[in-house]
Amino acid sequence: MEGSGKLAMVEDAVEYHLFLIPDKARGTEEHRDILQKYIERIMTQFAPILVPYIWQNQPFNLKYKPAKGGVPAHIYGMTKFGDNIEDEWFIVYVIKQITQEFPELVARIEDNDGEFLLIEAADFLPKWLDPDNSANRVFFHHGELCIIPVPRKSERMSWLPMTPPTIQQALSIISAHPEAVLASESIQAAVDRRISGYPERIEASLHRAHCFLPAGIVAVLKQRPRLLSAAVQAFYLRDPIDLRACRVFKTFLPETRIMASVTFTKCLYAQLVQQKFVPDRRSGYGLPPPSHPQYRAYELGMKLAHGFEILCSKCSPHFSDSRKSLVTASPLWASFLESLKRNDYFKGLMEGSAQYQERLEMAKNYFQLSIHRPERDPSEAPITFDADSFLNYFDKILGAQPQESDSDDPGEDDLDCLDSDDDLGFEAQESESMKGALGSLKSYMAQMDQELAHTSMGRSFTTRKRLNKDPPSQTANDNSDEEDSGAGDCAVEAVDVDLNLVSNILESYSSQAGLAGPASNLLHSMGVRLPENADHSPQVSQ
Repeated sequence: MEGSGKLAMVEDAVEYHLFLIPDKARGTEEHRDILQKYIERIMTQFAPILVPYIWQNQPFNLKYKPAKGGVPAHIYGMTKFGDNIEDEWFIVYVIKQITQEFPELVARIEDNDGEFLLIEAADFLPKWLDPDNSANRVFFHHGELCIIPVPRKSERMSWLPMTPPTIQQALSIISAHPEAVLASESIQAAVDRRISGYPERIEASLHRAHCFLPAGIVAVLKQRPRLLSAAVQAFYLRDPIDLRACRVFKTFLPETRIMASVTFTKCLYAQLVQQKFVPDRRSGYGLPPPSHPQYRAYELGMKLAHGFEILCSKCSPHFSDSRKSLVTASPLWASFLESLKRNDYFKGLMEGSAQYQERLEMAKNYFQLSIHRPERDPSEAPITFDADSFLNYFDKILGAQPQESDSDDPGEDDLDCLDSDDDLGFEAQESESMKGALGSLKSYMAQMDQELAHTSMGRSFTTRKRLNKDPPSQTANDNSDEEDSGAGDCAVEAVDVDLNLVSNILESYSSQAGLAGPASNLLHSMGVRLPENADHSPQVSQ
């Protein structure tokens, strides 16, 4: 995309853009209305294959994107497909079909690798095409792959720019010269082979397995099958904080478990099976011996239950109801529902029946995730970082002062600083709370020092030498008094932090034996180059 270059995405994701060819363009407001209608028509027409599809991370979705930086207003979508590459190629199939059904639309698709369609057909590309000149040249139109060529020196074509075209130029070229920009048959065949077999191929990507699950999860999956992938991801990417919610289950109790058949994608099933996990004893999710004939069903159910419990622990109790009300209140919902009925989405089912309601709930979920996506969405909000505020915040927590201090513990001056009036936005009560927290921290640290005083831990550190030593007799008396009074009165020598730090770095550097390692990398990043350790070199006998 012009002005964007390679996609700046952390996770594996695919972006897709649908443009109106120039002769269909109108004024700004009219153009927006036309594109919104196309979104509704596309999502309705392709609902039969999109609604039941189990996505690894995010579903196929479309929204209006206004003009910006020379790129005209168009229909835009982005899907994070994570570990399941099949989601990306299914989207390629859908985009290709969209341009075939709606010939006035031109589509462009790219992922983290850039023009991944060209990568798939790398063995058949012309010699002139390379990553440096491929920008804004690859599109779908009329269901065919198009590549805008570069003009040859022998044949000057006024309609072909010498440099990579802009989006506006590319759309004009495709509209005026559709036959001249068609990709070669070998390139078309390479891409078609990758997406051949859809939509029937969707069924082949599924795996059904028996799971011993809480009845609540079975009911949830009937209504919202897409939540399966969210639960698997929650379990697969769990951290210690997530597992706190699973020490004692509050939502999906183990005593409510029943046997159920669950439909996974092969990728989701593999992610769940390969995880080695032992549940907390307090959770109630015990497992039978591995030799048990239904051990796998118990294990899969236990893992899924943990995933759903983690999901519930992160959700607001009013989240589901508020989202559902937003869906039905949207002005697009009524027309979308009518379009589904016209396209026989409900398969002649009686309105109000259980099967009808099941498909209706799936449609609402699909509409919510793919069409009705608010612009205030926090997951898409730009992330800002105020370095000054960040540093000021930690200065106040750690009690940093202009002058360095040898002590790790905050003193009275530090606490006075925390309680000052010019605390850059911190309220008085927050300062008092922080002051109390630091006082508690100081007390805890003192107790830890007293506990460690009776161990050999302190001997592993170098301590500062005392300038004024007590007389031996006094020291002996003090020691005997300390033994009588217990750990509460033990004298603790201060650790020489600087000397210990340097000693440990030098020891680590020496152990690398001249090879790359953490110590040398750290020192080199600060511009420090240490000579060879001559002290450890072998001595020549005289």
